Amino acid sequence: MTQPSGGIPLSFTDKCKRLFLGQPLTTDQLDGERLPNPVALGALSPDAISSTAYGTEQIMIELLPAAGMAAFALVLPITGVILVVLALVAASYRQVVMVYTRAGGSYTVARENFGPRVAQVAAAALLIDYVVTVAVQPAAATVAVVSAIPQLRPYHLEITLAAVVLICLANLRGLRRSGRTFAMTTYAFVGMITVTILTGFVREIFWGLPRYDPQHIAGAVPVHQGGGLVMGASILIVLRAFANGGTSLTGVEAVSNTVNVFQKPQGVNARRVLTWMAFILGFLLAGVAWLTHVTHAAPYRDEYPSMLSEIARAVFGHGVIGNLLYILVQASTAAILFTGCNTSFNGFPALASFVAEDRFLPRPLTKRGHRLVFSNGIFVLTALAMVLLIVTEAKVSALVPFFAIGVFTAFAMAGYGMAKHHLTRRGEGWRFKLVVNLSAGIMSTIVVGIFVVAKFTEGAWLIVVIFPLLVLALMRLNRKYRDEASVLEMSRTEDLDLARHPRLQVLVFVDTIDLAEIEAVRLGYGLHADELTAVHFVVDVDHAVRLRERWDRFEHDTPMWLINCPDRHLSRAAHELVVRVLKDHPDTRVTVLLPRRTYSPLLGRLLHDRTADKMARVVSRVRGATAIIVPYDIESRIARVAPAGDEPRTAEEVDPVPTPVLSLVDD
Repeated sequence: MTQPSGGIPLSFTDKCKRLFLGQPLTTDQLDGERLPNPVALGALSPDAISSTAYGTEQIMIELLPAAGMAAFALVLPITGVILVVLALVAASYRQVVMVYTRAGGSYTVARENFGPRVAQVAAAALLIDYVVTVAVQPAAATVAVVSAIPQLRPYHLEITLAAVVLICLANLRGLRRSGRTFAMTTYAFVGMITVTILTGFVREIFWGLPRYDPQHIAGAVPVHQGGGLVMGASILIVLRAFANGGTSLTGVEAVSNTVNVFQKPQGVNARRVLTWMAFILGFLLAGVAWLTHVTHAAPYRDEYPSMLSEIARAVFGHGVIGNLLYILVQASTAAILFTGCNTSFNGFPALASFVAEDRFLPRPLTKRGHRLVFSNGIFVLTALAMVLLIVTEAKVSALVPFFAIGVFTAFAMAGYGMAKHHLTRRGEGWRFKLVVNLSAGIMSTIVVGIFVVAKFTEGAWLIVVIFPLLVLALMRLNRKYRDEASVLEMSRTEDLDLARHPRLQVLVFVDTIDLAEIEAVRLGYGLHADELTAVHFVVDVDHAVRLRERWDRFEHDTPMWLINCPDRHLSRAAHELVVRVLKDHPDTRVTVLLPRRTYSPLLGRLLHDRTADKMARVVSRVRGATAIIVPYDIESRIARVAPAGDEPRTAEEVDPVPTPVLSLVDD
């Protein structure tokens, strides 16, 4: 493991990063690659297209227990309504990508048209959607794997969590959204599902497809035995089924979130890719719904095997070729679902950085890491998704209620934002565009309402609670940043006074006499203070007496104050001392120097406390006082004077203190 130039040794953290993530990238290596349309289509659409694998199944989970066998008739019109919503949303986003050719999607649209505060509704919606997507996609992928290999069923949660960790690691290494691997998995899935649909169509026309009997399949969801459409399919049940099926539209916004990666003209190319993605998604959703209607494939209570797996079995049979095609369908399904959440790993950190730049999220989310990716955002996304998976035991049906509220809220914000844009700008054909965007916004709002009502008791209540709390938290954080900025930026409205303080008193907090303390005292002399005083807070009387005796032996004129601290609350004692000094000398500025010995990063935190940091934090809150940490690195000096294999040496041997004469002034 090489160390960087300049002889500075690599820290333990740096060594781990180089081991697991590779060599660091420099800023000038920031990926500026533009994607051709075929690659962009495959790389940006896994999230949307992969929902074909579970969208129809989620509809049937709601319909079968309530509508009985009539569910197989209802699945087609419900899917038809979902396709209408898809057409409206796609038409709205076709306009978004033409107007806003930079990353951000609905957040950018809302921010530009309604301002940054209202835009936080879109930000909260997208952030929630990204987290749930990272949970749902690998969970559904594991279902596909276990459907083909039932022996892995007991390890469903472990497989899902491992997949999330691996995708996180891949993204930390700088695996970009332009990766052709993701395009390959998308095209493989589209190809295999298309073959399944076309083969099923031909077989049904000429020979007839086999049909399952859900009422007599062990492990299938219960089938209602009443009068079907009349008794079972109430409005609420249909709405709940529609809400479940609406999860098929998540990911449609991915293209608008990443317009900046397209080749020029970016808006035109993004619109073409978005159109093709919507067309493919619509075709696959309609085809799978039709095959469900024909084969009477039913979901299982424990989600194994998946309904898509049952459809593939019915279409291809159990022959050699049929088994091969079945395995290919399951493999391509698992591949696109595992890679589908990569859309969120690109979208969440980028969106979080935009929001953080607007000062609505913590600033560390704007920092690029070891491999030029937003590492902090990736860590946050991974942690939240894993918590959600553990809580729901990685069950797709348990995750679905959390899913579409966020994304449809983002759809609505994009629609309303574009409607305002056209109403304000009134460009060519603005009336038609206004109708399209406003319709998409209203329709998306209705879908959100349906989710809230229909899925409230199944978990949607949690999103209903978290969503406004998240928006309020973003607002509160922004107010905190604005308050801080208003204090720091007062110099813009006031005349700058750079003159020296009338009187400067420096206090050096001393706990023992060693090189760290001496460096702090030397720094105090360098500040040319009117008065320099060493201060020791007495916790142990015997130690204080020995310290005073040793201090007095040195040839210097720096006085030492011994401040009694019987309750051992050093931060409080420091605060009271500084306040008293300022009160006694109103024209004085107090600077406190706190020596801090730095040790090895891991063991040092266990073996030594951070008292200096705590005291500095308290002192800095006093008006008219400044706290300065004076670091003194111990570990580097040990490494310099004690080669490997040598016996440990004392502090005096490492860097001896001259006694009895103590020089506090640099030569």
